[in-house]
Formats: sequence, C-alpha cells, structure tokens
Amino acid sequence: MYLTGRLPLLVALGAVPVALLSIAGVNAWLSAAAWVLACTAAALADVAAAPDPRRVAVERRMPRRVLLGQSVAAEVVLRNDGTRTVRGRFRDAWQPTAGALGDHPAIVIPPGESRTFGIPLVPRRRGELASRFVVVRSDGPLRLAGRQARIDAPGTIRVLPPFTARRHLPSRLARLRELDGNTSVQVRGQGTEFDSLREYVRGDDVRSIDWRATARAGTTMLRTWRPERDRHVVIVIDTGRTAAARVGDGVRMDAAMEAALLLAALAARAGDHVHLLMFDRVVRARVTRVDGPGLLPALVDAMAPVEPQLIDTDWDAAFAQLSTLASRPSLVVLMTAQDAAEAARGFLGSLPALTQRAHVLVGTVTDERPPTPERPDAADVYHAAAVERSARDAAVVAAAIGRAGAEAIADTPDALPPKIADRYLALKAAGRL
Repeated sequence: MYLTGRLPLLVALGAVPVALLSIAGVNAWLSAAAWVLACTAAALADVAAAPDPRRVAVERRMPRRVLLGQSVAAEVVLRNDGTRTVRGRFRDAWQPTAGALGDHPAIVIPPGESRTFGIPLVPRRRGELASRFVVVRSDGPLRLAGRQARIDAPGTIRVLPPFTARRHLPSRLARLRELDGNTSVQVRGQGTEFDSLREYVRGDDVRSIDWRATARAGTTMLRTWRPERDRHVVIVIDTGRTAAARVGDGVRMDAAMEAALLLAALAARAGDHVHLLMFDRVVRARVTRVDGPGLLPALVDAMAPVEPQLIDTDWDAAFAQLSTLASRPSLVVLMTAQDAAEAARGFLGSLPALTQRAHVLVGTVTDERPPTPERPDAADVYHAAAVERSARDAAVVAAAIGRAGAEAIADTPDALPPKIADRYLALKAAGRL
C-alpha cells in the first residue's frame, strides 16, 4: 500500500474541530486520537477498495538501438485486465543514465482497455540500458491511499557510439574517387592493378600502350591502372587501463572508436576488407569477414557494450590474435596510448615482429594543451611543467615506435580521426597499400 498527500492534509484539518472541542471542555488528547484513528480507518478502507494493480499487463515498444545522445521515445502499453477502472500513476524504472524524466504519468484505464505512454529517453552512456520493471499505483475511491505493485517488464536498448567523425567522410570519399574510379593512373607500379583501356592522346606515356588492343581496335589504345583493392585493414583498439583516461569530454577509447569507424567506412568504400579487434588480455569485441553495407552496423554493435578495463594490455597475446583475423594484413592500425617509456616497454618489445609483416600505424589520443595565464602562480607553473614532461615522454615513445618500423600519429579527439584517414589515403596514393 501507499499513502497520498490527501491523508496528512485530512489529519491536519482535524486540528480545527479538536481545538473547538478542547475549548468546550472535551479532552483534546482523546479527540485527537479519535480523529487519527478515524483517518487511519478511512485510509485502510480506501486501500481495500482500490483496484488490484497486478491485473494491469505491461507491453513495451522501443527501438533496439539508438545513437548516444539521440532522443528516443520508449513506449509503454498498459492494459487493464481487471473488472474495475484503474486510476493512479505509474513509473518506468529506467537507470539514471538513460536520461528519462523523473515524472510519474497519471493513468485512467477502464476495464479491458489499453493506454500507451511515451517515455522520452536521452541516453548519456554508451552500452546496454535496461528497465527491469514498471511500478503501478492504483488509487482508492477517496484518494487517501492505494495499492502498489511492481510488474516485471524487462526492456533493453543498446546505445551505440555516436560516430560524430562522419562529417569528415564526404571530403575523404571525394579524394578517394580521385584515386580510385574516376581518375586512373597511367604508370603501373607497386600497389596498383589493371583498370581499363582507353584511346591514346597526345602527352600520354608511350610505355603504357597496349599493342594487342591497338591491333584489334585499329587505333592506339592505352592501359590505365588504379590503386589495388581487396587489401586487409586491421584495426586494434586497446581496452586496457590507458584507454580509461579522460580526454576532453570523454575517455580515450571513445575517440579511438570514432577514428576506427571513419577509417572503416573509408576503407570499405575503397574496396578493402576491414577487421576489428578490441583487446586487453582477452578479446572484448571482434568483427571480421563482414563487408559492404553491413560493416558499420556490425562495428558499432560490437563496440557499444565495451568499457575500458583497469588492467595492463598483453600485447603479445593481442598481436597473436591478428593472425586469426587476416594472415597477411596490409595495414594494421593500433589505437592505444603509449605516452610513458617505462609503461610502453612491453608494447615496444612486441611491435617489431608486427612491422615485419604489415604497415603499422599507432594512433594516440592526446588532450589539448591548456592556455598559459599571463601571470601564472605556483600551481600554474607546476601544471605547465607536468604538461611539458608528458609531451617529452610521448615524443620519446613516438621516436621508439618509429625506430621499430611503425608510424606514430597523435592528436586531439576531434583531429585524430581525419588525420588517420588522410594517412590511409596517402598510403593508397603512394601505392604502399
């Protein structure tokens, strides 16, 4: 049972007649006790007369997936299977990060009828959001008290990464079309494959003339080439403790996901095969052998429930997993944070074996440097010194990555995704991928 605000108001209203009776000589304590007992009896009678809320059936209608920060309406359908009209309120028990409003909608459901209520949600956290039950309150006829029941009605929504780096995709696709499709190259080289034949025009390289096609066509024909397709691009996202560091408005792993999604979308349009591995000491997410329009949905669905783990990453085991994705990867992109020489020893020790088999990019998300005040105090000086020390350590690790045969790319969360995409296009244009 539960009590409404009307009951204490009714008890308070009884203070007036109790005061009048005490003036008339009646014992005030006995009058007050009698009034409280009468109000209690009325509340109990109201509870007994309230319809049974357990006769209310609950059905949910909601999307299975939604992007982080996107508003969505989760519908709750309440059906009255009883014989009396249910009046009261209900509450949908979403977890706080779902962003549901805190109000409790009023309900009036006649027997055998249904009512649909929309619960607006604005998710604030990536992953699985759940509501396990609905609480229904049924008021009594006097609205002094009522009956309450918890009705199990599980519902979940998977909140996907927002992919805000999508805004960089059109410009990169335009550059990709210049490399592959609309503009073919004349000179064959490493990383290119035969594209088509066209008529010779003045200024073309005579070494690209196809004499057999020329004899068949009766006019001079030229071979053209394009960047090679069907290459294997493997993206590895470190989910260890360094991925949990706060950078900007989120953590490093969120920015790494944005870079991975942009690169995957670009590589898929280029005709390459994309593989994803999220790893610390065990595989947290894995996407392979998915091409075409289903690639991005598979990636975001696999990324959504993964959270950083406060453990060190086993890089030997991570690199061993790469062979299960692609036997001969052309490009391996490692999204990790290696900014301290002491902590990066294991990573640097395992890296040379990988660089011998593939071209390796190491992407690191860094925070923007705070502006230095005009008149710094002691705290500002120490903070600036710490920032410079961190930058120096990161430069040392980046140099070691370069000596191991890989390329280190570091930038802010907003700038890193397009920077990695540009490097992928540069490798394509140079015929190294």
